[in-house]
Amino acid sequence: MSGLLGLPTGPRDSGELLRLESSGPPAARPRLNRAAVKSSSIALVSSVIFFTLLAMVIVNAPGWPAVQAYFLDSHWFFYALPKVVDAFWVNVRLFMIAEVLILILALVLAVLRSLPGPVFFPVRLLATIYADVFRAIPGLLIIVLLCFGIPGLGIAGVPTDPFLYAVIALTLVYSAYVSEVYRAGIESIHPSQEAAARSLGLTRIQALRYVILPQAVRRVMPPLLNDFIGLQKDTVLVSVVGVVEAFREASIIQAAHFNATPLVALTLVFLLVTIPMARFTDWLVARDRRRYLASAR
Repeated sequence: MSGLLGLPTGPRDSGELLRLESSGPPAARPRLNRAAVKSSSIALVSSVIFFTLLAMVIVNAPGWPAVQAYFLDSHWFFYALPKVVDAFWVNVRLFMIAEVLILILALVLAVLRSLPGPVFFPVRLLATIYADVFRAIPGLLIIVLLCFGIPGLGIAGVPTDPFLYAVIALTLVYSAYVSEVYRAGIESIHPSQEAAARSLGLTRIQALRYVILPQAVRRVMPPLLNDFIGLQKDTVLVSVVGVVEAFREASIIQAAHFNATPLVALTLVFLLVTIPMARFTDWLVARDRRRYLASAR
């Protein structure tokens, strides 16, 4: 159907008009692209210049030949790398076992600290004392006290394996930190959530289990992953009690050959393991932020 002047009208006109309006001015997108390319180019050039200058300063330093021979010897690097990687599986075992125990114990502590009412005050007090004590004492001291103190009592039937006490020590220390993360997630849930669950006939325990905890755990997932990145690195602390893990293996090779290149190999191993975990954590944070902004609109 045509109008008085022979021009098309009706729904087709409206669709074409909307497409024209939504497309925007044709020059807008090229300007944005040029700005992005320019910004990226400046960042790339400045980074290349900075790191080139830094490399020149290091290489031309008076003590560079000695540092290179002591820390960056390719022979000792490739000699130590397979041994360090094999010993790193001890760190992985420590991390995996302790992580499972930490998730369970920390959640129990957080729930105990969140119990309302004066009748539960002793329980909340004990959970608070636990968190305060094990966050105040350095993890290295906890490892030494447990690994040497308990077997030193000489009680029959008490295990003497330092690996076992290393797992217990890491679990005790990190459970105190993770319980506070859990508690922050629980307290971030609005009280109306529990009130709505109770109004539907759920008990307090059921509301906590089915309504509050799932939301709280989902909210604190990024900080939990940050704590576990720290746990992965702190597994090297158990080397002081005789557990032959990656750091201990690298230190043995260093002491035997008077060269610190094995420590550089160990550094590379931790970088390859830890950086992907850190980027995954950043991705989770960005995803949660996008979801929050989308829900707020």
